[in-house]
Amino acid sequence: MDFSIRAANVEDCKDIARMILELAEYEKVADHVKVTQRDLEQDGFSKNPFFHGIVAEVPEQHKTKEGHTKIGYALYFYSYSSWSGRAVYMEDLYVMPEFRGKSIGKALMSKVAQLGLAAGCNQLNFTVLDWNKPSLDFYLSQGSFDVTADMGYHCMRCEGEALEHLAQP
Repeated sequence: MDFSIRAANVEDCKDIARMILELAEYEKVADHVKVTQRDLEQDGFSKNPFFHGIVAEVPEQHKTKEGHTKIGYALYFYSYSSWSGRAVYMEDLYVMPEFRGKSIGKALMSKVAQLGLAAGCNQLNFTVLDWNKPSLDFYLSQGSFDVTADMGYHCMRCEGEALEHLAQP
């Protein structure tokens, strides 16, 4: 399969928003998606972006029946580990179902790893749903390990009213 991986640009936000919704539908949480195309444009392509992205693209002759040539993406941002220093966090890795199994996901993840290493990062972090066995198997095959199983850490979150309450002095 002929495809290319490149840095996302503001014009890609429409397709990234589409694929975010597709990923959320796959994960059975589509009702949780609040981010819009406009949010992506502002948050990813402002003077101080909150995230970076890459897209996987196929030539016109391989486009989907709906006419899409952008068929995968990864969003990432830089973070910091108090134990090992610079880190890169991969928020999303997604490939449209009909393009899976063609090394596109591996190429996207590899590119995030390359960008992280080029920025001096010592680790690549991400989450995966416990029921998503194909993705778990894929990540393990790439040399990743399950931090929860191996080290006992759990990914925690505070949001909404709880976040508002927490922020009160």
